[in-house]
Amino acid sequence: MPDALIDGADWPLFGWIDDTRPGLAAARFAGRNVVLATLYRVEGSAPRGAGAQMLFDGTQASGYFSGDCIEGDVARHAAEVMADGQPRHLHYGMGSPWIDIRLRCGGALYVLLERIGPDCAGIGALLAHGKRREPCRTLTNGTQRSVVQGGAGALLTLYDKPFEFSRRHDPARRLIVSGGDPGALALACLASQAGFDTVLVRPDGPAGEPPFAGTTYLRCEPEVALDRYPCDAWTAYVGATHEDHHDLAACLKAVRQGAAYVGMIGARTRATGRMASLKALGASDDEIDGLHFSPGIAGLGKAPWEVATGIMAEVMQAMRVAQNLAAG
Repeated sequence: MPDALIDGADWPLFGWIDDTRPGLAAARFAGRNVVLATLYRVEGSAPRGAGAQMLFDGTQASGYFSGDCIEGDVARHAAEVMADGQPRHLHYGMGSPWIDIRLRCGGALYVLLERIGPDCAGIGALLAHGKRREPCRTLTNGTQRSVVQGGAGALLTLYDKPFEFSRRHDPARRLIVSGGDPGALALACLASQAGFDTVLVRPDGPAGEPPFAGTTYLRCEPEVALDRYPCDAWTAYVGATHEDHHDLAACLKAVRQGAAYVGMIGARTRATGRMASLKALGASDDEIDGLHFSPGIAGLGKAPWEVATGIMAEVMQAMRVAQNLAAG
């Protein structure tokens, strides 16, 4: 496992994966043991905060803690945990027993490694909550794990005596975008690359799948799509068909469902008329205020990838605020 991880360090794409649940689900389905590593304490400056996780599954790894300072060594210890099943506490940086491993940021990182079996009830409950898009918290001391519903509080809460911590798990971030022009396609593609559960809705669109991976494609009306994939505080919806009979009612429905972000692509000159149409549909002033009528970052540009990048930046920022509020 360490060699495979180090060999891939030239192009560490494993670090792009921030959610360990898909990997846990795959290993559980296949009947494999995995090793879950959790960064449970950070002192000083560090690239990742407490709660960041890595998953080691045979020769595959996902996630990162430092951006290349310690990942190879964590993988070495993970192989030992995989072999003997005994949890390990690792300490890197200031005060660490491993003086040959230095952190460029000058801080200190504390990591727990625990082996997870395919029959672990706690992980089964975690995955079940995720499938239902319910926030929850896992509690572990390295050998015993439990899950409680509800995600209030900080991402990770540490208890020193006896040692254990609880980690919040929010539903996977989701972006639903309706439309089929280059901007809508760029937005769906970028969201998928950013790790979002991505749904592309193109009413009466082509029968073939989109020419990029990682996207659920629907050919129904956007309002119908929102019955299948209801919005919540971890979902963003962007109406990009440019047709009001597709976008207006769906955007209003997304707001009423509690989406973290709702945008409607179109010229600023259309905003006044669209607001009047939404009023006619029964929208309140607060609901209209919750809509972004010209989503994206002003001045970034109007090319498809420029528009998509600006919207994704707004989505991520709004979603972070909504998630922090939902966490209490």
